[in-house]
Amino acid sequence: MMSGSLILQVAVPFPLYDTFDYLPPPGSTGAGIKVGMRVRVNFGRRQVIGVIMGLNDQSRVAQNRLKRVVEVLDSVPVLEQKLLQLLRWSSAYYHFPIGEVVSTALPKRLRQGQKAVVDGEVVWRITDPGRLIVSDQLKRAPKQLALLQLLNKSPAGLGGAVLNQLQYHWRPAMKGLSQKGLVQKTNRPCLVPDHGPADHAPQLNGQQSYVVNAVSSRLEEFTAFLLAGVTGSGKTEVYLNLADQILKKGRQVLVLVPEIGLTPQLVSRFRRRFPLPLAVLHSGLSDSQRHCAWYMAGLGEVGVVIGTRSAVFTPLARPGLIIVDEEHDASFKQQEGFRYNARDISVYRARQYGIPVLLGSATPSLESLRNVQLHRYRLLKLRERAGGASLPGFEVIDIRSRKIEDGVSKPLFEEMYRHLEADGQVLLFLNRRGFAPVLICHQCGWAVSCERCDAFMTVHVAHRSLRCHHCGAQRSRPQSCPDCGSLDLRELGAGTERLEQGLRQRFNDTSIIRIDRDTTRRRGEMQTKLEQIHRGEHRILIGTQMLSKGHDFPEVTLVGIINVDYGLYSTDFRATERMAQLIVQVAGRAGRAGKPGKVILQTHQPEHPLLQLLLSRGYEAFGEAALQDRRCADLPPYRHMALLRAEGAQPHAPQAFLEQVRSSTTKAPCKGLNILGPAPPPMERRSGMYRVHLLAIAERRGPLMELLDEWIIIFKSMRSTRKVRWSLDVDPIDLS
Repeated sequence: MMSGSLILQVAVPFPLYDTFDYLPPPGSTGAGIKVGMRVRVNFGRRQVIGVIMGLNDQSRVAQNRLKRVVEVLDSVPVLEQKLLQLLRWSSAYYHFPIGEVVSTALPKRLRQGQKAVVDGEVVWRITDPGRLIVSDQLKRAPKQLALLQLLNKSPAGLGGAVLNQLQYHWRPAMKGLSQKGLVQKTNRPCLVPDHGPADHAPQLNGQQSYVVNAVSSRLEEFTAFLLAGVTGSGKTEVYLNLADQILKKGRQVLVLVPEIGLTPQLVSRFRRRFPLPLAVLHSGLSDSQRHCAWYMAGLGEVGVVIGTRSAVFTPLARPGLIIVDEEHDASFKQQEGFRYNARDISVYRARQYGIPVLLGSATPSLESLRNVQLHRYRLLKLRERAGGASLPGFEVIDIRSRKIEDGVSKPLFEEMYRHLEADGQVLLFLNRRGFAPVLICHQCGWAVSCERCDAFMTVHVAHRSLRCHHCGAQRSRPQSCPDCGSLDLRELGAGTERLEQGLRQRFNDTSIIRIDRDTTRRRGEMQTKLEQIHRGEHRILIGTQMLSKGHDFPEVTLVGIINVDYGLYSTDFRATERMAQLIVQVAGRAGRAGKPGKVILQTHQPEHPLLQLLLSRGYEAFGEAALQDRRCADLPPYRHMALLRAEGAQPHAPQAFLEQVRSSTTKAPCKGLNILGPAPPPMERRSGMYRVHLLAIAERRGPLMELLDEWIIIFKSMRSTRKVRWSLDVDPIDLS
């Protein structure tokens, strides 16, 4: 044990569970070095950026073996103490290496070692002399004239990214204008407030007022609220009203949404209500935009931060409220690497700061409903739609023995005609993209399978290809069957592409739009399509779950759910819950304005008891029944679960690895703690790797955490970890 010198405990971005001890940089005594600062260190043969997690005067490593930090990158900590505490807790709870957890919380620029400052975007503005220039004075420099005219239309200036889109090879012309004093280069603040007039806040109805008052009475203490509001009940207006109170107190609001597609609409509502700088954080932004939003939030320069999953780690100078919209959504759970749940971390963070957290959903997760039963969450309800709109009515179509054309039955077609003639919009929901999920030989039954996954390849007609939706593999469509030589190859089933093609033939004079991952790959394309829908440019909307939640389509009067049976046949114990949530969320797009709405469901199982319960008595009754089923089956949320996954190029390696883990475990299964497996998941081979699972289920959280702590120690001593890829998933939501 070495003592005497200042020891820096540094977290490095590697899959290692410990921090590493370093000495201060050469020539430094360590004065001014603080926890939360970034350092550049030699680690192995590389130089990496780490974060100081602690300072000590002792180390288990001899002083002559300790390396010195190469450079301290910050004059003040980039991560404040409570955020570091949150990261330590997250690392311990999810049993994930602390260095990689810390790396998740930092913007890319800080991970790369760049300065923790924001200079703003470089823009070019026209000067006063430039505004006086007439076209004749630049007739021999047409590119300069065109550029000057562009800048004259943009008083706030134009940045390089915009200029690249507006004028080819503009930099020489800009240089000439600058030399003449007609333009000037400057830095625009990275976050600019909306200086337009603020929207007038509408009068809250009685239920909304009750919810707002309930949360307002607890603004100075931690309380977890679950807001269960039917679709269209005005949950966003509740968020805005509460945010207004928090902002007037000089504090900040963090709002989490599950997907990028939901951020523009919510951001627009907040900007119209609050003409002040607002920070947005999601993966669709540039590195500089995300860095700006993260940095300014930490300084307290923005009052509202809106973002997707990773925004839960945004530094906040004066936190006052955390809101998690669509709290049930599986997108809040990270499925690779650091497998955290942003909803659950939000609750822990609110407890840290002693502030309320509001979880909102029309279809609360069973975990949240269970927390209400345990009095950990306080339930608030919005039972009626805002503005007097009524909830849509449901109709179930039994499609057994019926003729189906491209996924649609005759009764649904007839209903579509009626609503289109009444000038309504129609939304058809099918949670399967592509043309058809299977291409099969009608002669011998051969089907096109992925060579790297235990799955069929999906037909994509537009690209004349077959694609695997699990690993991304792609191949051209075969002309004949390789087994029997038959030319009779047929597409089975329907995806959104097939649905669109069939509807265009039947409704050839009606504008149709399809929104799924295939049609919204480019940045900004989703927002463009949503704006077209709101302008009424399209009458028939086709979409996957990207359209199922959060969007307000006031002209939609009919929603058709093409197939709900996938949720009734799945091996996943969460499938019926997800099915019910999707049905309610998609149905909620209908009848949100003054026009009445209708929802039609096509199914082969119209008598299914949970489906009938959902449609007859609503999601609340469904949730109670589903919870009772989970209790009887000893499944979450009545049990705690962790999943150890292993995969390898050959099937024996991951199997042997997990068998060794299980045999090395001294904490034997006991009452209330069971270890199941190792066994292959439903899809054993994926992306060319064979997969095996080891599942731990416990009645209480404590014994499960102790078991996982022991597994981490076992991993460190096992040589076979080099032959497999493994991951530990605490509170998994996907067992496939």
